[in-house]
Order: sequence, then C-alpha cells, then structure tokens
Amino acid sequence: MPIPTDCKYTKEHEWIQVQGNSGTVGITDHAQESLGDIVFVELPAVGTDLTAGKSFGTVESVKAVSELYAPASGKVVAINEALNQTPESINKDAQAAWMIKIELSNPAELNGLLTAAQYEAYIAEEK
Repeated sequence: MPIPTDCKYTKEHEWIQVQGNSGTVGITDHAQESLGDIVFVELPAVGTDLTAGKSFGTVESVKAVSELYAPASGKVVAINEALNQTPESINKDAQAAWMIKIELSNPAELNGLLTAAQYEAYIAEEK
C-alpha cells in the first residue's frame, strides 16, 4: 500500500495529518501489518494533554501489546470511539482508522517528523 504523502511519520510508526492547528493521528499500514490482528485499542480521554514522543495509549494484537506515541504535543480534542467496538478496522485500513485528533501546542515539532519518502526509506532499512 502506498504511503500517503499528506502526512508526517514517526519512527515508532504513527502518522499525523495536519489541517491548520490540529492533527489527526493513527498508526501506519506497516505498523498494523507488523502487529497482526488488532483486538483492542486504549486511547486517552478528550482533554488529555500529550507530549511529543510520549505514550498516549496502547494497541493490542494477538501477538503483543504496543505503546502508541504522540507525534506532536497538544490537547486531545476527539477520539475515534468506533475503535472500541471494531479495533480490527485498523487492519482493514490503517489510514482511515484514525485514533485521536489533537490541537497542536507546538506546530514546530512537526519539522522533526519524517516525510513519506523518509518513512518509506526507514521501513526499508528496518526489514
């Protein structure tokens, strides 16, 4: 699956799609593929303050439990409630199955994230 070019990426395999001063966050297709069948997602409450690089939740698959890391600092303004009932939707389309939306507190942090091309090269090295 091609890596969307309208997002920025972390080395921990999260993506963020920014619109103005807010960002939508999820895990990459590569991450869901590595995890296998996802059975549970634990997300923060709306209003939670996130710090870039720090854990904001977990995703559990039949193989393991993995931490989710914030690609940028900000306040959680929405969570994808549908993932409580259908966490497997992340396996079907990791890009469409966003996890949280945040109001960015320091948009300059996005400059430290990977572009689609850089992320593609990073996962190629990882294999």
